[in-house]
Amino acid sequence: MRIEYHRTLIADTVRNEAFYRALKAVIVPGKTFVADIGTGTGLLGLMAAKLGAKDVFMFETAEVAGVAAKLIKANRAKRCHLIPCHSTEFDDTLSADVIVSETLGNYALEENIIDTIADARARFLKPGGHLIPEGITQYVAPVISPRINDELSAWDRAGPELKCELDLSFAKAMSFNNAYVRTLASSELLGGIANAAAWDLVDLTRDNRSARKGSSRWRVRDARTIYGLAVWWSADLGHGIKLSTAPDGPRTHWEQLYMPLLTPVHLKAGDTVEAAIKSRSSQDAGTHLAWTVTHLDGKSRVIAKHAHDLDKGYLP
Repeated sequence: MRIEYHRTLIADTVRNEAFYRALKAVIVPGKTFVADIGTGTGLLGLMAAKLGAKDVFMFETAEVAGVAAKLIKANRAKRCHLIPCHSTEFDDTLSADVIVSETLGNYALEENIIDTIADARARFLKPGGHLIPEGITQYVAPVISPRINDELSAWDRAGPELKCELDLSFAKAMSFNNAYVRTLASSELLGGIANAAAWDLVDLTRDNRSARKGSSRWRVRDARTIYGLAVWWSADLGHGIKLSTAPDGPRTHWEQLYMPLLTPVHLKAGDTVEAAIKSRSSQDAGTHLAWTVTHLDGKSRVIAKHAHDLDKGYLP
């Protein structure tokens, strides 16, 4: 376990302030019981205690639980109770007024928040209790900037740079079947941030499938080249409080995901591009992502289809 990752969470003022406001909106001093799932170093649980929560139950299964224990002691947070296991493995009864879980990744669902929250909501949350977050919206936009594509195309340049013929196409294909954590600007997206589409809506207050899929279409007025897809999310923390990883939002420790295309799509005026995304997330199997970009002409006839799968970029 490296502490550096957790330092980036502590340094993320946008994240911390959003969760602080969300907790403050629902905690009644001296009365509210809080369950903090995936507490990490314990920041959110300590926040809840400082806001007056009657008791805070803090779940953490990773080695960082030892750090949380020391910080609870250092802060004399007697109302904080560390439970060193995954919340789904906890068999005792628990009755919480608030469940808070910041188990969000650059890809929103990579830490299996859907199944974790569903289990906690069913077994721990009192009727009328609050979830933080309540929901997640995932967005997608075509990327028209060649910047990241050029970075990933190093496979093509190796031979010419060495002045010899090399065929690295197999490795290049694997490289382009990966999702990359990158920061993108609104100007690098087709139509800018305002033209992005919500491809997935997750209401955490009810049961959801951990397998997700969605698609969106854009018709272009002028000729454009699409090099990949940008994906990000917005979490609804309740009471009008949002936390977003959008390119034009306040910077957080999260970034956007860039899903590349091995072959760029050259659109003519009037053409349409369709993006379809699928994902599966589980505690045992991790996260699987697949994305397909379809090029259609002005009469909606398919010109080309480009399919990518994260599993094809994996080295066993």
